[in-house]
Amino acid sequence: MQPIRPTELEQLDRLIELGGPHVQTQRLCAVQANGRELGVTAVMLGAADPTLPAVAYVGGVHGLERIGAEVVLAHLASVVQRLRWDDLLHQLLGRLRMVFVPMVNPGGLLLGTRANPQGVDLMRNAPVDAQDPVPFLIGGQRWSATLPWYRGPMGAPMEPESEALCRLAGQELLPRPFSLVVDCHSGFGIQDRIWFPFAHTRRPIAHLAELHALHRVFQQTHAHHHYVFEPQSLQYLAHGDLWDHLYLQQRQRHPAGIMLPLTLEMGSWLWVKKNPRQLFSRHGIFNPLIAHRQQRVLRRHMGLLDFMARAAASHARWRPAPSDRDLHHRQALARWYDSHPRGSTGGHP
Repeated sequence: MQPIRPTELEQLDRLIELGGPHVQTQRLCAVQANGRELGVTAVMLGAADPTLPAVAYVGGVHGLERIGAEVVLAHLASVVQRLRWDDLLHQLLGRLRMVFVPMVNPGGLLLGTRANPQGVDLMRNAPVDAQDPVPFLIGGQRWSATLPWYRGPMGAPMEPESEALCRLAGQELLPRPFSLVVDCHSGFGIQDRIWFPFAHTRRPIAHLAELHALHRVFQQTHAHHHYVFEPQSLQYLAHGDLWDHLYLQQRQRHPAGIMLPLTLEMGSWLWVKKNPRQLFSRHGIFNPLIAHRQQRVLRRHMGLLDFMARAAASHARWRPAPSDRDLHHRQALARWYDSHPRGSTGGHP
């Protein structure tokens, strides 16, 4: 059976063809939706040497949040187009691995659902349980796939899409000395937020000092940025977060390395307030429906995504020296955890 693919998958195919020998692809898994076969595809560029850093761009984990996939595709398109003329980009790729997974949940994209075709919310699907009470439903539930935020049956393996993303991270990110991840979502808020782990506990992660240093260099180079940078736990706790799971996996299997996963939560109120009729559309709550506003959103985040590639490649220049880590850690606690427990999961690396 030949798959019938949504527009985003067709766009991804065109970008892969345009990238030619500069890109490598990996079909991570295949899923069925409405009788159609849809592939979850990763695109890799740049240095394959596992001793060099990496940056990963992920989208489409929640199928309803189509704008996340479109932001990742827009950045991939920019990179592929620049391959033809940008010498500095080629120099960057000589010392950095770039990984793109624009559509983790193509079945959800096709169906217009947050969950995958089995009704499982992929960002509640990892084997990580929250250490404190979570909000009703939104924190993840195992009662029924007919309710939102379903985690899947107790004891079941992860969904194919979740497992595929984790397997790719195990190949391309976790073994490296340093990697950054930007997972693109939309949420019904008034500001664009950049979340970092943890989601399952209010305790800070072991690499809080590095996150503070990254935030500082971003502020220094983007003085008028519009992002709120914060731990997800300041908003809510949740079971089954994939990035919590992968961060903990690296701490266990590759303790000398650092992976900093970030979630871009685009505040959809920024475009809903311009067109209140979107409130009456399930898709309109999470995605800009007017073409020029969609283009504005795509432009809005390109600087952030480009910065993350440069930050990953140059991590040795901004990461805190051992003598400075304690100061960064204390400053981060004061900034983000002043009203929460200050213990550190796993301690300083």
